Amino acid sequence: MKQKAVDRARKAFLTGRSKSLEYRITQLKNLLRFVKERQMEISEGLKKDLRRSECGTPLYETLGLESEINLAVRNLKQWAAPRPVSKSMMTISDQVYIQPEPLGVVLVIGAWNYPWAVTIGPLVGAMAAGNAAVIKPSEVSSHTSKVMEDLLPLYLDKELYPVVTGGVTETQELLKQRFDHIFYTGNGTVAKIIMEAAAKHLTPTTLELGGKSPCYIDKNCDLSIACRRIAWGKYSNCGQTCIAPDYILCDPSMQDRVIEEIKKNIKEFYTEDPKKCQDYGRIINQRHFKRLMALLDGSTIAVGGENEESECYIGPTVLRDVKPDAKVMQEEIFGPLLPILTVSSADEAIKFINQREKPLALYIFSSDNKLIKRMIAETSSGGVLANDCLMHFSVTSLPFGGVGNSGMGHYHGKYGFDNLSHLRGCLIKQLKMEGVNKMRYPPHTADKLGWARFFILKHVDFGSLGRMALLALMAVFVAVILQRYFTD
Repeated sequence: MKQKAVDRARKAFLTGRSKSLEYRITQLKNLLRFVKERQMEISEGLKKDLRRSECGTPLYETLGLESEINLAVRNLKQWAAPRPVSKSMMTISDQVYIQPEPLGVVLVIGAWNYPWAVTIGPLVGAMAAGNAAVIKPSEVSSHTSKVMEDLLPLYLDKELYPVVTGGVTETQELLKQRFDHIFYTGNGTVAKIIMEAAAKHLTPTTLELGGKSPCYIDKNCDLSIACRRIAWGKYSNCGQTCIAPDYILCDPSMQDRVIEEIKKNIKEFYTEDPKKCQDYGRIINQRHFKRLMALLDGSTIAVGGENEESECYIGPTVLRDVKPDAKVMQEEIFGPLLPILTVSSADEAIKFINQREKPLALYIFSSDNKLIKRMIAETSSGGVLANDCLMHFSVTSLPFGGVGNSGMGHYHGKYGFDNLSHLRGCLIKQLKMEGVNKMRYPPHTADKLGWARFFILKHVDFGSLGRMALLALMAVFVAVILQRYFTD
């Protein structure tokens, strides 16, 4: 069945209908209509999977998708148009440009934590770029997966954009098929399996992973505002966010106040009893609940810690005086546990960050712009956000993606379009002015080499000299001088 879906998608792609910009725009508008018309079904699925609130669904999932689709519809003609590039003296009379073209059939494997944003988000880029796309939602968020399977085909070309569901066995079967690109959001263990399967067909991959995203709080900042934003970024979706601040680094003298400020914001956001608050979610399943509870071993709970396995509930939790070798520091947390580690300086924080795998995000809270720029210069991460959390994900003019263990490739806006396109270099010459080419033909001589060196290495700033005037001048120069030289 999986093979048939892929074969149908490839057959549909080979008809060429997805190459038409009008067809792509129509399909994107249909996707937008789906998101708007099926809010109730989307919201109900997320409530069952993650106990996402009714207002939380648009805030964390669908508003971003609507923005992404609208951006693609508005800009598709510009993105897909030939892109002129700079010319040299060798190509001044030629057409030189980049032509984006579809890759073919893309496999999009989504994740369960924000199942619409991280599954349909990449699909928007794939559709805009003119590809067919096989959509594989996560089986862990089973209710949302069912909504995608049942309703997306009512709005989209079901041959070009089939939805394939199932668990590990079905995904393994799917990965045996040949794709032209695989876009995966999830964890590093599965990412290695996907890369191994992709290598058999030399298929390129985009891997949106995660890691332990550090959050450094400088003494020089408004701690009240900083902790408010950190609490929001950490405990949204019950901490199950790939770019959630994973742990805090701060001076020992700040730790008590950081704890108090975060505790205050937990109460403000989620009331005295987060378990009863409709805006506070649940851990996705009992396996992840048990994993998170095991991470608490050996750490001191400063705030929270309440839990109930039958409901997959873990309250917003802060851990104090955490050591680098603690269990909670050995893997990405992906839950509502916030360890605080103390460092004596920004130097120590930078060293601590650089001794570990490159994270998906780095958060810096400081009023010192020089310190912010220094930390950006002396560390590496998928993205950086100063004085806030999560918000860089919503900026479509920035590429979103990881580096090293936190992933490869990127998407959002034009970056998603380019990532899922082949940027084809095009050079169109004329069968004229053959005298110019004699410098490259045998027999090779010192004179010919001298002319080649001049034309290949000479840099001229065409922009400052006026392109049209220079073009005319160089055309005359090339045609007359070199024709005379090489015909003597």
